[in-house]
Amino acid sequence: MLLIAFSISCNGADTRDRADGIGADSTPAVAGRASGTATTLPGGVRSRAGNVLFLGTSLTAGYGVGEEYAYPAVIQQKIDSAGLPFHVINAGLSGETSAGGLRRLDWSLQQSVDVLVLELGANDGLRGQSVDALSANLDSIITHTLERYPTADIVIAGMQAPPNLGSAYTRAFADTYTRLAARYHAALIPFLLQDVGGIRELNQGDGIHPTIEGQRIVAGNVWRVLRPVLEKRAGTGSRGGLPAPPSPERGSS
Repeated sequence: MLLIAFSISCNGADTRDRADGIGADSTPAVAGRASGTATTLPGGVRSRAGNVLFLGTSLTAGYGVGEEYAYPAVIQQKIDSAGLPFHVINAGLSGETSAGGLRRLDWSLQQSVDVLVLELGANDGLRGQSVDALSANLDSIITHTLERYPTADIVIAGMQAPPNLGSAYTRAFADTYTRLAARYHAALIPFLLQDVGGIRELNQGDGIHPTIEGQRIVAGNVWRVLRPVLEKRAGTGSRGGLPAPPSPERGSS
C-alpha cells in the first residue's frame, strides 16, 4: 500500500498529455520565484545567496496544501534557521513526468542554480513507462544542468514504482536513482516519502498527497541529505566541476 500510494502521489500523468486529472495544474508552484531572504551566516557574516532549485511533481508543488506548506517552503525555513545563504526556487508541477521535466528544463534554469534537487519519476512509474527512458531523461536533466552551471550540486530524490508492475521493473526503477547518484557523485535521498506514504493520517482525503504534517516529514527526509550539501557550499562555494564522463551504458537502467 505504501508503494502504491507513493507512486500515484503525483497525479500519474503529464499535464501536457491530458486535459484533466487529480491535482492537474498548468504552471509550476512558484514560477521561477525564489522564496526566503537568507543571506546572513552565523556570526553576522554576509554572503551571496545561492539558489536551490526543486524540480519536481505535485509533491514539490504542494498539491492540496498550497506552495507555502509544501516541503520546499519548509526547507527554506530550515535554511533560514540554520543561517545558510540560500534561496529556494519551487519548480514543482502537478502531473509532471521525467520527459516533461526535461522539456521545461531550459525555462527552469533561467535563474542561476547552485543546487538542483531532482524529484521526478513517480508518474513514469505509475504509467509503467520505460525505465530506460526514465534513466535517459533524468541523465539529460543532470547533464544539461551541469553544462550550464558546472559547479552546481545535484541531489536526487529516490522514487519507487508500484509493485503490481512486477519485481524486475520495480528493482530496475529503484536502481535508476542509485546508479545516477553514483555516476554523478550526487547526494541521494533514498525514498522521498519515507514514513509518510500509505499512512492515512499523514495524507489528504485522496490518500495519496501528504497533509501539511506529511509535508513536514518529507522536508525532514530531504533536509537530512540537503543540509550537509549546503553547509559544504557555504564553506567552499564550489562543487569542484563536472564529474568524469559517464560509462558507455549511459541512459540504461
